[in-house]
Amino acid sequence: MTRLRYENCDQEHFERVPSYIKELKNEYASRHVALVSIESDNPENLKNVDPLKIQTWSKAVRQACKPFYDALDLGINRWCIVGAPSVGWANKVFPEMSNQEAVEALWKAIFKVTRCESDNPIEAWNEHRRSFESRIQILNEKKIKTLHYHNQLGTDLTIGLNPDYIFAGGGSYTTDGIYSFPNIPTEEIFTSPDFHQVNGTVYSALPLHYQGHIIDEFSMTFENGRIVDYHAKVGEDVLKSIIETDEGSHYLGEVALVPYDSPIRQLGLIFYNTLFDENASCHLAIGKGFGECIQNGLTMNKEELYQHGINDSLTHVDFMIGTKDLSIEATLEDGSTFVIFKDGNFAF
Repeated sequence: MTRLRYENCDQEHFERVPSYIKELKNEYASRHVALVSIESDNPENLKNVDPLKIQTWSKAVRQACKPFYDALDLGINRWCIVGAPSVGWANKVFPEMSNQEAVEALWKAIFKVTRCESDNPIEAWNEHRRSFESRIQILNEKKIKTLHYHNQLGTDLTIGLNPDYIFAGGGSYTTDGIYSFPNIPTEEIFTSPDFHQVNGTVYSALPLHYQGHIIDEFSMTFENGRIVDYHAKVGEDVLKSIIETDEGSHYLGEVALVPYDSPIRQLGLIFYNTLFDENASCHLAIGKGFGECIQNGLTMNKEELYQHGINDSLTHVDFMIGTKDLSIEATLEDGSTFVIFKDGNFAF
């Protein structure tokens, strides 16, 4: 039905959001609901659909449902994204299997990386939460000024951090003081950079699945934070539609650290789903930054966050850059250096 709508409706149709969608989502926000989102897309369902229509609809919904998305982005309401197999998705991950075999194999993979196979999954997630804490503490005490990324794909990128940056990871607290995991699975430690201080070129390490399209073998070049050039072997028109969503989508909103030897990467699978693939690789995101990634950020509004170097946009799109030879070196405020990643994994 989604594909038929994009194929048969004109561009103007996607500029208008029905009132029932606005009322539903914005009432969720006002009632402080906890939102569970189950992803089960066919990664190629929207192949060859005009990406401008998809981006127009996404932008229109974000604008019409601003209270709903603000409540999530500013850490007011809780949310959690999980995955469940569809036949189309399973066939993409396991093309050599029958439908039933592929679905069963994808369930098995999901259960493994989400710790559902543990005798006590809840305690396994509590232990996972604790595993993030020591590295986060070290990174937050280091007073990092810049991060320099380098690998043999051609990535040579320097990213500046805000003076009051905070690295986070695992789960997070909402403004009412309750801890939850927004993503299951999750393996990342992340922060939001100073969006004006990004310079150099970065190359993708894995395909990016975005709203039914695949973008692969792509690169972006930044000058003073802004994307000034980009190329993609597959899906360049879709990449263009993402970058041109608004002014903020020309800048970075997130840097995330994920070891190459993460549980998801060790499976040797490409999930063609960002929820999973981003946890197999260090990644960046263009678009909106996070209030939780700067001191007192959860008490700031969007304008204040922007003034403190946290990017704002109607979109937030992760793309994977981690490779087996990726190095990340931090330059600290006192001029010394600290190696964060060596040969694709944490060096501390």
